[in-house]
Amino acid sequence: LHSQAKECNGVKAPIDTSKPNPNEVEFDNLYLDMNGIIHPCTHPEDKPAPKNEDEMMVAIFEYIDRIFNIVRPRRLLYMAIDGVAPRAKMNQQRSRRFRASKEGMEAAEEKQKIRQEILAKGGILPPEEVKERFDSNCITPGTEFMDNLAKCLRYYIADRLNSDPGWKNLTVILSDASAPGEGEHKIMDYIRRQRAQPNHDPNTHHCLCGADADLIMLGLATHEPNFTIIREEFKPNKPKPCALCNQMGHEVKDCQGLPREKQGKHDQFADSLPFAEQEFIFIRLCVLREYLERELTMASLPFTFDFERSVDDWVFMCFFVGNDFLPHLPSLEIREGAIDRLVNIYKNVVHKTGGYLTESGFVNLQRVQMIMLAVGEVEDSIFKKRKDDDDNFKRRQKEKRKRMKRDQPSFIPGGQFSPQALGNRSSPQAISNPRQAAFEMRMHDRQNSTTSSSPNTSLTSDGSPSLAGGIKRKAEDSDSEPEPEDNIRLWETGWKQRYYKNKFDVDASDEKFRRKVVQSYVEGLCWVLRYYYQGCASWNWYYPFHYAPFASDFEGIADMPSDFEKGSKPFKPLEQLMGVFPAASGNFLPPSWRKLMTDPESSIIDFYPEDFAIDLNGKKYAWQGVALLPFVDERRLRAALEEVYPDLTPEESRRNSLGGDVLFVGKHHPLCDFIVEQYKTKNTEPVDIPPELCHGIQGKLTLNENAVLPDQTVESPVPMLRDLAQNSAVSISFKDPQFGEDFVFKAIVLPGAKKPAPVLKPGDWEKTNNDGRPWRPQLGFNRDRKPVHLDQSAFRTLGHTMPRERGMPGMYANAVPLGTYGSPYARPLLSGQQQIPKLLSNLRLQESWRGPTPLFQQAPQRTAGAAPLLAWNRMLQSQNQYQPSQYQGLGGPMSYPQRPEDRMDRGRQVWKPYP
Repeated sequence: LHSQAKECNGVKAPIDTSKPNPNEVEFDNLYLDMNGIIHPCTHPEDKPAPKNEDEMMVAIFEYIDRIFNIVRPRRLLYMAIDGVAPRAKMNQQRSRRFRASKEGMEAAEEKQKIRQEILAKGGILPPEEVKERFDSNCITPGTEFMDNLAKCLRYYIADRLNSDPGWKNLTVILSDASAPGEGEHKIMDYIRRQRAQPNHDPNTHHCLCGADADLIMLGLATHEPNFTIIREEFKPNKPKPCALCNQMGHEVKDCQGLPREKQGKHDQFADSLPFAEQEFIFIRLCVLREYLERELTMASLPFTFDFERSVDDWVFMCFFVGNDFLPHLPSLEIREGAIDRLVNIYKNVVHKTGGYLTESGFVNLQRVQMIMLAVGEVEDSIFKKRKDDDDNFKRRQKEKRKRMKRDQPSFIPGGQFSPQALGNRSSPQAISNPRQAAFEMRMHDRQNSTTSSSPNTSLTSDGSPSLAGGIKRKAEDSDSEPEPEDNIRLWETGWKQRYYKNKFDVDASDEKFRRKVVQSYVEGLCWVLRYYYQGCASWNWYYPFHYAPFASDFEGIADMPSDFEKGSKPFKPLEQLMGVFPAASGNFLPPSWRKLMTDPESSIIDFYPEDFAIDLNGKKYAWQGVALLPFVDERRLRAALEEVYPDLTPEESRRNSLGGDVLFVGKHHPLCDFIVEQYKTKNTEPVDIPPELCHGIQGKLTLNENAVLPDQTVESPVPMLRDLAQNSAVSISFKDPQFGEDFVFKAIVLPGAKKPAPVLKPGDWEKTNNDGRPWRPQLGFNRDRKPVHLDQSAFRTLGHTMPRERGMPGMYANAVPLGTYGSPYARPLLSGQQQIPKLLSNLRLQESWRGPTPLFQQAPQRTAGAAPLLAWNRMLQSQNQYQPSQYQGLGGPMSYPQRPEDRMDRGRQVWKPYP
C-alpha cells in the first residue's frame, strides 16, 4: 500500500514521503538489489521497451521512487549494483549470457522467417522498426552502460536529497558496479559489519527489495528480528503482444498476419498494451521464523535446543536442492518435496549427530555425512517414484487429449460468428450479410474443406473474405511431442554406472574420480555457507563439473579439507567480461580484446564456441537444461590478456579499475557539516564516521574525486532532465568497518533485540480460556488496526459507485442491493408486506485510532494482502467529498442521472431511494 500521486492538468504532484507510512509500520533501512530493478526497466516483458538509454534511466528513477513511496525508510537507503562476482558465480553468469545471446539470435531469425512467409501469403503486418536490439548482456560490470548508470544514479540521489522532504535526514550509500561483489552480498556484508559494532541498534527494521529466492535465505542468515523483503507480485500468464503484429492472444509462431478486428464501440486504445501499475508484496521473515520454529522444534534432544542454530541448519539444507554455485543433487528436486524430505531426515538423524550441522557459517562434515547417507539410502526409491509419477502424469494427459478430441465440436466459426467469452461488456455488433456467411459455413462443414475464397475463410463486416474465419481445430496427438532420449534411466538397476559414464565419461568403478567429484562438491557446500554467513572465502574457487554426485557417494567426507586460500583477489571488470561474454557480445569490449574471441588464431578461441549443446538432464525445456560450455582457464585467459592490456585507452583503464561505495547526505543531515569540513581542510587520511551523527552507522570516510559538493552544479547525464544548479547535497567515499581475515561474525540474535509479537494462531488457542473468542488473523503489520464501520450514507454511495450488473467482477458484485433506509441488510419486500425500517445503530465510523495516520485518509492503491480494507477506503474517500445536501436528488450522489439498466425491472425487485 502506498499513497498514489495526484495528477493535475497532466502533471503529477509529488508524494510527501515524510508523512507516516500508510502500511502502519516504520522502516529504518531500505536496501535495493539494483539488478532486479535494472532488468525489468530496460527490457520489460509486459509493456513497450524504452526507445533509448535515456528513457531506461528515467524508468529506473521512477521504479526507485515507487519503492521509496511504499517503504519510506527513515535512516538509510543502500543501493547495490552487481559488481565483479566470485569465480564460483561466473560459471552461471557465463551460461546465462551465452544462452541469452543464442536465444536472442534464434528468435530474431525465426521472427524474420515467419515475417517473410506471412507477407508472401498476403498477410498484413506493421512496418518493421529500424531499431537495434537491446543486448541485455551489457548489464555486466565494466561496460559503458553500467558506467553511465552509476553517473545517472549519482545525479538522481543528489536531486532527491535536494527536493524530496522524505529524504531530508536520510543517509544514502551507492555501491555501483565498480565495487566488487554481487549486489545482495554487498548488502549482507554491510549488515554483518554494522551488527558487529557497539553502536548498532539491534531493533533496526530492515527492508530488502529484490525478487531472488536466495534473499529469503540471506535475510534469515542475519538473525535480525525485524527483516522484511519487498518484491513484485508474481502474476503468471501475463498477456504479451505478438512481436510481429503487436496484437494480443497469440505468439509469433502462431501469427497469421490478420488485420485487427474492432472490439466494441470504443476501440481507440486497442493497439496499446493493457498497462497496470506493478503491485508489490511484503514477505515478513519474522512470520517465516514462526513457521520454522514450529517445524524445527524437537523434544528430548541429547543437547540443548537452539532455534537460531536450527535455522542455520535449515538454510544449509536448502542449498542441496539448488543454488547459484552448485548443481542440485539428482535425487533432490524441490518440486518433489525435497526440503520436507530433508527436514524429516534431519529430525530423525539429529539425535545421533550429537549437535547441529553448522555454526556461524562453518560446516561439521561428520554430521553432514550422516544426513547425506540417510538420503542415499532412499535414493533408489526416489528415482522409481519419480518415474511412476511421470508415467501417471503422461497417461492422464493422454486421456485428457482423447477426451477433448472426442468432445470438441468439429467446426468452430470465426469472424463475426466466433464465440465470445462470457461477461464481455462490449455490446454485440450487428451481423453483416448473414445469409452468405451462413452459406459459407454450411459448405465448409459439408465438404470438410476450405471455401473457394481462401483457406479458413469467413466474411468480414463488409462481406469480403477474411483469413480470420472458421478454423478446423486439430486435437494434439498424444504422441506428437517427441520425448528427449533418456540414456541414464535412473529408475533401472545400474543407474549409477550409466550416470557417471554419460555425464562424466568415466566408469563408476573409478573410485578416485568419484572421490574427486564429491570432494569438489563438499568444498562447494562449505564455500556457499561461508559466503552467506561470513563473506567470500575465496574469489578463485569454483565447482569444476557440470553435474553433481549422488547422496550415496558422500562417504568418508568427514576427513576432507574445507579450507580456502587466503588473500585471493577478484577479477578486474574487463577480465570478467572476457570470462562471461560470448563472441556476439564482443562489441562491449575494446577492439583488440574482442579479436581474441573471434580470431581463429587466438590462443583462447576455444572459450567462445559459436554453438553449444544443452543437456536437458531429465527436464522438458531447454532453459531448464545444462549448457555444456567449456570452463575458462584463468591462467590461459590472463596470459592472453597481457598482450592486449597496452591497447586500453585511459577511459577503458578507468572502467577496468575496482572502485568502492559512495555515501550521500543532504544539507539537513547531522553528518553534512562534518563531511563538508573534510573537503575544506582537504584531509586525505580516512576518518571515522561519528556514529552519533549518522544513526549509529560506522565506517571510514575518504575524499572523493568526482564528489557532489554543495553550491556546485550537478550536471544531468540525461538530456531530458535539468541540471541541479542549486545543489546542497554532498558525497564522500565510504568503506565498511574492517576486520581480520580470521574474524568470525557470530550468527546470533543480538543482546537487546526485541522479539516481534507473534502472528500465527497459538496451538492451544481453543484449550485456553479466551472467552470463546474466535481467532482473528492479522492482516498487515499492525495487530491493533481498528475495523472501519460505515454509516448509511456510505452504503448509499457504495450502491451508486459499485457496478450492479450480475456476473460482474468485483468485491461487491454479489452484495445485497440497498434496501429501505439505505440499509445493506434490509430484505426485499414481499407482495403486500409493509415497510418496516431496520435501523443499524452500529454503522458509525470509528473515530478513535491508534498509531499513525489512518488508512482511510490516504489515497488508496490496491496491493496484495490489503484488498478488503482498500475497497472500503475507496468508498470512504468518495463519501468525504460529498455534502449531505447532495444526496437529495433521486439520481444519486451529485444528482447523477440513473443508468438506464438501473431503471429497468427485469423480474427482480426495484429498489427506490428513501425520500
